[in-house]
Amino acid sequence: MVKVVMVCLGNICRSPLAEGILQSKVNKNVFVDSAGTANYHVGELPYKRSIAVAKKHGIDITNQRCKHFTSKHFEEFDAIYVMDKSNYENVIKLASSEKDKQKVKLILNESHPNQDLEVPDPYYGGEDGFKNVYQMLDEACSVIAKNLKTDSK
Repeated sequence: MVKVVMVCLGNICRSPLAEGILQSKVNKNVFVDSAGTANYHVGELPYKRSIAVAKKHGIDITNQRCKHFTSKHFEEFDAIYVMDKSNYENVIKLASSEKDKQKVKLILNESHPNQDLEVPDPYYGGEDGFKNVYQMLDEACSVIAKNLKTDSK
């Protein structure tokens, strides 16, 4: 089984969406989870606007609960996708080896190689921000699913 974790700041907007989107594109041989670099929302549901945009695309993320990213994630997961450079730096600080660091990637580099683009945090913006984030993550997750070389759903 391949294990992938999506990471953003609070684990309420971007990473829950990425988790739900990727899970919808892969089979049961891929385990997808998400976490946040901050522990503000541990145990909470994803943000209501993330839930709404996912639902609009036929994805239910209401079974998710916010988690805090820790150094243990390096042991448990094969790939760690972060939403922005700040998340990247926070995750890399917890790495204990070069092997750990190699697992961490900016998610949009999957759909836009070597451009180091960031998924903007839609929390303080309007509804279009969530729609745009969904589209960015959907495109990146399609590439990830293809590259995982598992039989897609």
